Amino acid sequence: MNRKPLVSVITPSYNAENYIKDTIESVRNQTYQDWELVIADDCSTDRTRQIIEEYTKKDDRIRGVFLKENGGAAVARNSALEAAKGRYVAFLDSDDQWRPEKMERQLEFMKKNNYAFTFTGYDSITQSGKLLVNKIDVPEVLTYDDVLKNTIIGCLTVMLDRDQVGDVKMPNIRTRQDLATWLSILKRGFKAYGLNESLAIYRIVENSISRNKWKAAQKTWFVYREIEHLHLLKASWCFIHYAKNAVKKRL
Repeated sequence: MNRKPLVSVITPSYNAENYIKDTIESVRNQTYQDWELVIADDCSTDRTRQIIEEYTKKDDRIRGVFLKENGGAAVARNSALEAAKGRYVAFLDSDDQWRPEKMERQLEFMKKNNYAFTFTGYDSITQSGKLLVNKIDVPEVLTYDDVLKNTIIGCLTVMLDRDQVGDVKMPNIRTRQDLATWLSILKRGFKAYGLNESLAIYRIVENSISRNKWKAAQKTWFVYREIEHLHLLKASWCFIHYAKNAVKKRL
């Protein structure tokens, strides 16, 4: 009866040999230890797979899912989600990290308030690991309409209670699949609650898909029009706020 809930950490990987050890160790160093780490490797051509396999041998809480063809982050995350066994799922990309108390603090926050969807603040580091000064602070709560206008939710900080939100599956688009997923949950009446503590570390990798702001903006517009089916006027209004908040986040 006193058994602690299992948290499934969902990690997609692709050619992450330079960073994935730090990512895995940040999970292994959590103060909360009832977790599984499901890493879905998207046909890496470097040593990423070997590193994952080495860790699965030394820690039975770590499992590798190896895709047969490259499908992108959404496909990899969905493969990991299908294999996940935990009531709670949390997301961590293979070049990012968590602070040691992240899982414990966030799970306590969720259980105390019976929240289904939470996210936290985070810091950023350069590709080489230098800590930057632009800590991302987060609001107390966001609704569906709020998230349409503000992409403040960092995927690496999200934790969901699947007993409440049900099974989670991301749409198969190359970028902004996380935004579309959060919107699909919030549209059903849930709210996203922010824990304004810096509990994760986002690595800014040059030449990554997420660094291309023009493509990110294009895909945000795609989510508005093709996935959320917003009217042109509302989509334009939301996009203006999205752009303003994106600039504000980086100042």
